[in-house]
Amino acid sequence: MWDSKNMMCAADPRHGRYLTASAMFRGKMSTKEVDEQMLNVQNKNSSYFVEWIPNNVKSTVCDIPPTGLAMASTFIGNSTSIQEMFRRVSEQFTAMFRRKAFLHWYTGEGMDEMEFTEAESNMNDLVSEYQQYQDATADEEGEYEDEEEGEYQGDYQ
Repeated sequence: MWDSKNMMCAADPRHGRYLTASAMFRGKMSTKEVDEQMLNVQNKNSSYFVEWIPNNVKSTVCDIPPTGLAMASTFIGNSTSIQEMFRRVSEQFTAMFRRKAFLHWYTGEGMDEMEFTEAESNMNDLVSEYQQYQDATADEEGEYEDEEEGEYQGDYQ
């Protein structure tokens, strides 16, 4: 379930950290055992999970197995490793946009070149945000909250 070969896009989860995740299991299995195993995976691979979001992995169990199978699982994760894919797409887009390849098809339908520039900027911002989350620690998060509290206290005095 956690192997990069099981991912739906070419992003290696070992190159990032999970912000949140959800695992859904179907079939006859113990909910207690599922919870224990999920906790065990998190503890063994703690470097791949951000520590500043508590309880960031949820698991559910449906005791009705899928047709033709004894059991199955689905995993959905929000990992900072997705920035690899966004970077690749951005590089490919930039190369084509610089040459104005295929642009006439879109401008002919009413789009403006500025919309493409804005989309590129949004993608770069997203990559930066994921990088920031990947590098963040629980200590930094606490410092940020302290700064915010100080600002609010100043407003109320």
